Amino acid sequence: MTDRDLTRTYSRTQFVAKLRRLADAIESGRPFTIQVAGEQLRIPADATFNIEHERTGASEELEFQLLWQRDGGSRDAP
Repeated sequence: MTDRDLTRTYSRTQFVAKLRRLADAIESGRPFTIQVAGEQLRIPADATFNIEHERTGASEELEFQLLWQRDGGSRDAP
């Protein structure tokens, strides 16, 4: 599988729907499946979750990250 670094922008309605499905899956301990730019991703229930904040000058960024190994095992946070 090739490396990939992609950012996709969604409408507020689409983003809320994706977050709601993700939160429901996390809360119930189920894996989560999402399609991003034509590629379907399956995030296992034991993925690692973290939040990253970046500030550069007047710009700020907040990222909600889910980390996992493709073989299905969880990944330790750095």
